[in-house]
This record gives sequence, C-alpha cells and structure tokens, in this order.
Amino acid sequence: MKKKRPMSKTEKPTLPPVDLLDSQTLQLHLASILASVPDGMVVIDESGKIMAFSRAAENLFGFTVEEVIGKPVNLLMAGRDKVNHDNYIGNYLRTGERQIIGKGRVVIASRADGTQFPIDLKIGEARIGDRYLFTAFIRDLTEQQRAELRMQEMQSELVHFSRLSAVGTMASALAHELNQPLTAVANYLEASRDLLDSPDPETREILREALTEAARQAVRAGEIVRKLRSYVSRGEVDARPLTLGPLLADAIALSKLSRDLADIPIKLDLDEGADNVLGDPIQIQQVVINLIRNAMDALTNTQDARINISVYAAEEPGYVAIEVCDNGPGLTAELRENIFKPFSTTKSQGMGLGLSICQTIVEAHGGVIRANSPPEGGTCFRFTLRKDAGKSGS
Repeated sequence: MKKKRPMSKTEKPTLPPVDLLDSQTLQLHLASILASVPDGMVVIDESGKIMAFSRAAENLFGFTVEEVIGKPVNLLMAGRDKVNHDNYIGNYLRTGERQIIGKGRVVIASRADGTQFPIDLKIGEARIGDRYLFTAFIRDLTEQQRAELRMQEMQSELVHFSRLSAVGTMASALAHELNQPLTAVANYLEASRDLLDSPDPETREILREALTEAARQAVRAGEIVRKLRSYVSRGEVDARPLTLGPLLADAIALSKLSRDLADIPIKLDLDEGADNVLGDPIQIQQVVINLIRNAMDALTNTQDARINISVYAAEEPGYVAIEVCDNGPGLTAELRENIFKPFSTTKSQGMGLGLSICQTIVEAHGGVIRANSPPEGGTCFRFTLRKDAGKSGS
C-alpha cells in the first residue's frame, strides 16, 4: 500500500469542492442566515424581484415572506427611489457604473401600512453563471436620526443662546462707546443753533469751531462702528489639517435630517489627490450643509432631481475646489449678481443670510465662493480651500 505523502509547510489544505454541499444543506444554511441576521436582509434578482426576505426584514417592513417573494423590490421603497430603482439596476448591468451597488446610502423606505422611514442601505452583488443576485442589508435609522435631530436642536439652542448673549454684550459695549461722541455732537449742534441768533464775527467764529468739533465727533462715532464691523467680519479661523471625504459624508447625512426632500440622490465625486485641506471642520461643514439644503429647496418641483458634489484640484495653485451642483431651474441674472448680499433671498421664509455667512467663512479661510448657471441648466456653487501642503500628492 502506497504511503500518503506528508504535507509540506508551504502547502495549504484544500477545501472540499462546493458541489459536495447538496442543495438541501445550502437551503438550510440560507434559512438559518435569514432567521438570525440582525439587520433586514433582502435578496433580489437582476429583474428586481425579491428572492429571499429575512425575519428582521419582516419585522422592519411589516410584510410576511409569502407577501413579498416574487414581488418587485420597489414595493419596499418610497419617493424617487421607488421610481428610479429599476433604472439603477439596468444602468449597472449595461454600463457597470455603480450608483447604489457596493455603496452605503441613506434612503426612504415604506412599510406595509404606508408609513415612510429612513434606512441605511448597503447592497452587495454576486454573479452565478450569467445571472446576478443582489443582497441588500437594511438598518432602520428612525431612532438614530431622532436622537441626532434632538442633539442638533439642543446644540442650535445653545449656539443661539450664546449668540444672543454675545449680541447683548456687544450692543452694550457699542452703546457705551457711541454715547460720548453722539452726546458731544448733539451738544455742539444745539449750541450752534443758539449762536445763529447772534450774527457778529466773534459768534460766527465760535459757531465754526462748534460745527468742526461736531463733525470730528461724528467721524469718531463712524470709526467706532467701522472697527467693530471689521472685528466681527474678520473672525477667528481654527485652521487645521482636514480630510474632506468623511467631513462631506457627514454633511450629506446631516443635510437630510428632518427634510421633506431627503430622498433626492446626492452623488459625491472625490479626487483622492485633493482630499486634504486646511480649515475649521465645523465652519466648512456648515458651508456644505447650507449649499446642499439650498439645492434641495431649488429642486422642490424638479423631476429626476439630483445633486452632485465634486472635489478636485483647483486651477489656483495650492487650492482645492468643492462644487455643489443641482439640476434645478437655475439663477436669474439679477439674483446671480446679488446672491451673496445679506437679506437677498427667493425663499418666502428665508432671511437671506445663509449665503452671506458662507461667503464670510470661505473668505476667512483664504478662499473664494462663486455661483453660476451651467449651459446645461441648474446651479453650481464653487468654493476653494487651501491644500494641506504637508500631505503627499497635494
């Protein structure tokens, strides 16, 4: 009898062929996964029909397995995703372009009773011969978004209180500083009025001196206001090295909180060579959130609405450009001229300060912000930030 050759240290043990696992074993294994996986799990074929539905998905959506097997998966979707889902799969099978497959995103889903709720959706693919299967892993974000929204509200209330306190302190200081020159102006002008009744040369000389002093005090009051305005507009920027990818992902998620238009798809195109900048993360994120929400508002009545965010090396040496574009109605020439001016707005409930604040933040970072309407339509806001020169490839 021939002895079995011992395995060398460099050889790896081989696994039994897959065909040794019979179909019954595979089915039992799949049933075990569907019964125990903690997140909702839905398997669909390339035509969008539901092939498998986990127990967690039943609890999440309120459908039984029997009610959904063989049905189109858009049964579980709401808003634009319900309409566009088949297009996403068809486009992927034709072009290989991944719009949702292999990427996590926040979408709006629909339960059996019609109620809508936000979910975190991740989709994987598997090719079996000439066929494709897609597996969706679904996590309910309702409680998470409610907690995040409450936290944001608390932070907003705290910031609002801090601003009110700062405004009160500033107003008190401004009143104190302006009181003296304005009181002097009033006194000099009252004295000048009384001197007008005595037209002799000596009185005219006193009158001239009084008016000169009144003018000097008025200039002093203006100088106090100018210095205060310069101090407020200059602000302080806590510039530090930033990685834009995570910051922009968070900004996209935050911009969708408690929004009626949260199902508008937002595509992020990030040049890895332009991912590192210098800036204050909170301020930069606030600019991006403001631009995204403005774009959402502009897309209220737009079919096939979409928002694209691009990050690339700017033409200006040493700078990175961030662009937020929508396919909405665009800007009129008049609005384009005044869009960054305070109190300039097209919103019935808006104050027109958001873009003015964005401009102040960007310019404090040493960048510029511009708005334009591309030939193909819509609106693009582009702003620049300084590159982090300490990172390779920047």
